[in-house]
Amino acid sequence: MSLRTTRSRGSAARGAPRSTGAPGEPDTPGATGTPPTARNRAPRAGRRGEGAWGWLFVSPMVIILGLFLVLPILMALWVSLLHWDGQSNPFGGQADFVGLDNYRALLTQDGLDRTLFATSLRNNAYYVLLTVPLQTLLALGLALIVNQKVLRARGALRTTFFFPSVTSSIAVSTVFLFLFQGSGAVNSLLSWIGVKGPNWFADPRGVLSLILGDLGIVDPEKPAGALANHSFMGLSWFEWLSGPSVAMCTIILLAVWTTSGTFMLIFLAALQDIPRELEEAAALEGVNRRQLLRYVTLPALRPVLFLVLTLGLISTWQVFDQVYVMGQGAPGNTTLTPAFLSYSSGFDNADFGQGSAIAFILLALILCLTVLQRWVLRERGERTGRKR
Repeated sequence: MSLRTTRSRGSAARGAPRSTGAPGEPDTPGATGTPPTARNRAPRAGRRGEGAWGWLFVSPMVIILGLFLVLPILMALWVSLLHWDGQSNPFGGQADFVGLDNYRALLTQDGLDRTLFATSLRNNAYYVLLTVPLQTLLALGLALIVNQKVLRARGALRTTFFFPSVTSSIAVSTVFLFLFQGSGAVNSLLSWIGVKGPNWFADPRGVLSLILGDLGIVDPEKPAGALANHSFMGLSWFEWLSGPSVAMCTIILLAVWTTSGTFMLIFLAALQDIPRELEEAAALEGVNRRQLLRYVTLPALRPVLFLVLTLGLISTWQVFDQVYVMGQGAPGNTTLTPAFLSYSSGFDNADFGQGSAIAFILLALILCLTVLQRWVLRERGERTGRKR
């Protein structure tokens, strides 16, 4: 091949058309110069088709949730704006529309309705403040115990701790009624050590007021000063601060015993998911068990801890079955809760509008506390911004 032929072929190659792509993209020799919009049209159409198929597959569940969850919530919200006795059609104009009167009667207007609602909130608040930390700590402690590899019969212990959680709450509540009677097994055991047990389900006195009375700080029968002269939502400060009653403490013990097993399994699954390399590295650094729990185990359990606290918070604010079986608010409305008050307003007093209003106030309270809990348990590490 001659030198002249080689040069002519090189010139022809250099004169080949080159595509002009988008700014910043290299040119492609021999390309046809297809615009970028045409190249991106096919992937967008594919994603649009995938979205349609996705909605098609989830549509049965969306329809079911809409019919049996969203629609009943909207219907209950409408009922909370009515004065409805449950006998007529609330959507046919036969019930009286009262607007926000049901909410005003519970929150702002003086009367028996607000006093009962405030009493139920006080009782449930003490129930939440004691039950959620106790069941969380007990569940975490049990999970740490049964997670030890050197422990024998770990499977039997896990089954034993979890067994109360699968037992019917009605059956367990009935058993507790027999155990905590005035002449029941609990008081018999206390009498062996020289302690006279109380009449658990007939004592309406608050535990904190009894302790302060024994110390001589406050007279539980005749409180004086600001505790008796100031009130909030129809209850004096002393009634707000008197603590849970003896009967409510019994329900708290029942709740902690029956729910800690479920949360133990959740913590146990999270503990087994922690990489062993972290524990081995901590052991090489010479940390003890307390430091390992504080700086390695608990930070790794933060998402699970938030889950357990959220589930406990929701379930304790919705407590109903134990209250219904063990007292229905007695003695002296010291075991009354908002969930049971909502039921009683609707089915006992034929005021379904007020019962629905109580339920929605309780829903708003749970949502606010969940958001607050999420903010408290958030990651506090500083976020590093992008340097420009």
